[in-house]
Amino acid sequence: MQLLKRNNVHIFGKGNQALIFGHGFGCDQNMWRYVTPAFLRNFKIVLFDHVGSGSSDLSAYNWIKYNTLEGYADDIIELCQELNLYSAVYVGHSVGAMIGILSAIKAPSHFEKLILVGPSPCYYNDGDYTGGFEYQDIQAMLTYMDQDYGGWANSFAPFIMGNPEEPSLGEELAASFCNTNAAIARHFAEVTFLSDNREDLPKLKTKSLILQCSHDMIAPEEVGHYVHQHITGSTLINLRATGHCPNLSAPLETIAAMEDFLLQ
Repeated sequence: MQLLKRNNVHIFGKGNQALIFGHGFGCDQNMWRYVTPAFLRNFKIVLFDHVGSGSSDLSAYNWIKYNTLEGYADDIIELCQELNLYSAVYVGHSVGAMIGILSAIKAPSHFEKLILVGPSPCYYNDGDYTGGFEYQDIQAMLTYMDQDYGGWANSFAPFIMGNPEEPSLGEELAASFCNTNAAIARHFAEVTFLSDNREDLPKLKTKSLILQCSHDMIAPEEVGHYVHQHITGSTLINLRATGHCPNLSAPLETIAAMEDFLLQ
């Protein structure tokens, strides 16, 4: 039960198979609120917050453990073990998608399928690889977070969200950033945006769906194609949705793509 408190776990729905939803950087489980109702009748819904995010137990934040994405992946495996979840479907957004990949590589029996929304194994450009950012730009962003976290949150959130015609979406994400402990958020940002998990992709054997948005400034289309090319047997769907958070900006399209994949 301590683990469930640690990650602020909520379980509901009527199905036998679990749908585990993992959020991205600066977010929490509330970011799935437009998606989960579509699956209540046929799945057990498992929502959680990464430690340090949302309403998780901040006292459980371990700076050494969470200095790599592996620490978050271990939490998901522990969650599956605690709830006796096997052959589950993990739905991960952004860095939550990469965390899910690492979890499935390490403990494949817990996962039947992965749904990866805007995944990126590496956020910075490196030789022929297009990640979307220059390495020095990420360093500058981290410095900005150190100097003025609130200013960073209000300027970076609309950049992540996209969809400038709906400013309320960016405002919601900025509020989520501001509700996160600034020091922990800065640490998670460094771990996220400076991570390089490209070599892990071929290790994944779990059936996977990649949902790629257009005009995504965080995980551009080249990244989605790279992930698809390096995960054997994966399926790539290019959504009409723009920005980085289709779970908020285009939930119906996201749901439709998920439903088709779940029936396969």
